[in-house]
Formats: sequence, C-alpha cells, structure tokens
Amino acid sequence: MWTDHMMGWGGDGFFGLGHLLWWALLIGGAVVVVRWLLRTGSPADRFGDDRALSILKERYARGEIDKGEFEARKRDIA
Repeated sequence: MWTDHMMGWGGDGFFGLGHLLWWALLIGGAVVVVRWLLRTGSPADRFGDDRALSILKERYARGEIDKGEFEARKRDIA
C-alpha cells in the first residue's frame, strides 16, 4: 500500500509529523527549563548591585557621605 513508506515517516504522514512535533516540543521545553534553572536570580537581583552602587555614587556626588564612608559601603556592596 502507498502509505507504508510515505516519505520514510512510517504509518501515515500525519502520525509521523505528530511525532516530530512532539519531540520538538519536548526538547524545546527541556531547553527552557534548563535555562530557567541556570539563571542567577531575578533581573532585580542581577542588577541590584549596579543600582546600589549607582545610588551610592549619587550620594557621594551630592556630598551626603564622605570618601571613607563611600569606600566602606562600596566594599560592603561588592
């Protein structure tokens, strides 16, 4: 019968295509999960130190804190 070897998919073409889509979704989902697990926290956590340092620099520039306090707090942030 002509459906026995339809483009090498096995069975009918839709059944084979369904399997390909299933594997694509499964692999894509695994990639998304792994990337999610490997993230280093939320974006706020990743950029929190930069924001804190920026605020510290602004306070130093406005004269709210002196150089010693700036350096001490900068070490605490890092």
